[in-house]
Amino acid sequence: MRGGMGEPEILVDARGHRCPVPTLRLRRALERAAPGARVRLLADDPMARIDVPHFAAQIGATVLEQGESGAVLSFLVTGRADAA
Repeated sequence: MRGGMGEPEILVDARGHRCPVPTLRLRRALERAAPGARVRLLADDPMARIDVPHFAAQIGATVLEQGESGAVLSFLVTGRADAA
């Protein structure tokens, strides 16, 4: 999947898992990604609506986009550009 500005998105598909698993998978992807990388999380647990933005705020990440298609929630998150 490609993000805006030509940067690839890292896709984390956590559908079928209940919290905290989607947030834990997002954390792992952000830790492994290059600084400033964009990670798209797909989840179908309604609690992700609360958990993902809260988690992002805790670690200094930014939720660039949040959407919903049917039962699937989508979050585009970027880590801090200066994270190592």
